[in-house]
Amino acid sequence: MAVPAEKSFDANAFYAAIASTVLARGITWKQVSEETGISATTLTRMAQGRRPDAGSLAALSAWAGINPGDYVDLKGKSAGAEPLARISTLLRADPRLGPDAATALEAMLQTAYERMKSPPGADLPGATKSVKGNAKGKG
Repeated sequence: MAVPAEKSFDANAFYAAIASTVLARGITWKQVSEETGISATTLTRMAQGRRPDAGSLAALSAWAGINPGDYVDLKGKSAGAEPLARISTLLRADPRLGPDAATALEAMLQTAYERMKSPPGADLPGATKSVKGNAKGKG
């Protein structure tokens, strides 16, 4: 069954957020499976771009502390806070980072974001491709 054009779940972005959590916690995917009750097969399928079932989505979201609604694109949905503002809030709330480290990371991200973002309304090539795809630098 096709997903209506007015809504879609970005499974690749959701998986990238889970993978970032795994990396940040320094654990293995086997440990994720054990801690969440989600089979290794399901996690592998997600790595290949498959959407998780509702139970897996809920368990992984709760485990990682992320909102699955952030990965749904609804026509007319408010964009919410600016991405860099959201990132800044998260960095400053991280107990593993001191104020100077959070400020340094913010500066690096701001610089990279400004360099890489597309102008409003621009066609974004590869915007729906997996995060594992090729990254091409601008010259």
